[in-house]
Amino acid sequence: MQKFVLEGEFIHMIQLLKALNWVEHGAMAQYVVEEGMVTYNGVVDYRKRLKVRRGDKVEFDGQMVEIV
Repeated sequence: MQKFVLEGEFIHMIQLLKALNWVEHGAMAQYVVEEGMVTYNGVVDYRKRLKVRRGDKVEFDGQMVEIV
């Protein structure tokens, strides 16, 4: 599992996907979230502006990251 060091209080889901280079651009990040291809703490979540915080886990396309 990959770890992502959070610098502030939170990061929006679509920004996280871009920062991890799991998607090529913002439109693709929005698409994969809207289509239910991303899980947040084990549950599919469709919110693009979801605030991901320390301790959360995000999974997409066989990759998982823990926010630290």
